[in-house]
Amino acid sequence: MKTAVAIQHIDFEDLGYFEAPLRERGYDIRHVDARTADLAALAGADLLVVLGGPMGVYEADRFPFLDAGLRLIHDRLQFGRPLLGICLGAQLIARAMGARVHPGGTKEIGFAPVRLTPAGASSPLAAVTPGQAVLHWHGDTFDLPPGATLLASTDTYARQAFSAGPNVLALQFHLEAGAGIERWLTGHADELAAAGIAAEAIREGALHNAASLEGIARRTLLAWLSQLDGQ
Repeated sequence: MKTAVAIQHIDFEDLGYFEAPLRERGYDIRHVDARTADLAALAGADLLVVLGGPMGVYEADRFPFLDAGLRLIHDRLQFGRPLLGICLGAQLIARAMGARVHPGGTKEIGFAPVRLTPAGASSPLAAVTPGQAVLHWHGDTFDLPPGATLLASTDTYARQAFSAGPNVLALQFHLEAGAGIERWLTGHADELAAAGIAAEAIREGALHNAASLEGIARRTLLAWLSQLDGQ
């Protein structure tokens, strides 16, 4: 059986809507905590999913496990092993590919649409229909890595998703966030308060978009997994 390892940087940010399609495609799923796991031991996983978290890629002095994560990602990139990054995970992939990751100057938190590039519209992200709101939750951003293909943008941040060949997909936004949104609102309460963002607005956005996003997340991931399998 194929193995998918999901690396978590905070307890409540998990695979969400992505878990069911992974199981549907026959993956045995293992969740590991980046803060305590031996990340080097995960190099042999068939698929690595690097999830989000509140820390910055540039904060390895405070969060030493980030360097171990970067080494693991770099090794997988070198050998062309399948790799999916979400939010912090996307930023780590960008950094491992040689791009700059830095504070963006403004928080992008809440539900809002993304615009697909022409490349994005012919990628697995084609499931994200025009005008469809997705969850954004970040203040950092990244330069487009050398050799990467830009897939999506917003008015606030131009680089929202990229691919690097068929085996690497990086999403700054969260297609996976689903029924666990209340845990996010609790876990990130201080961040929301500091940014002056009402939890109720995010809660309403989640309720309004839940049905469509579950299907979009499923179609996006299944399309990408088919790409990995050469189907």
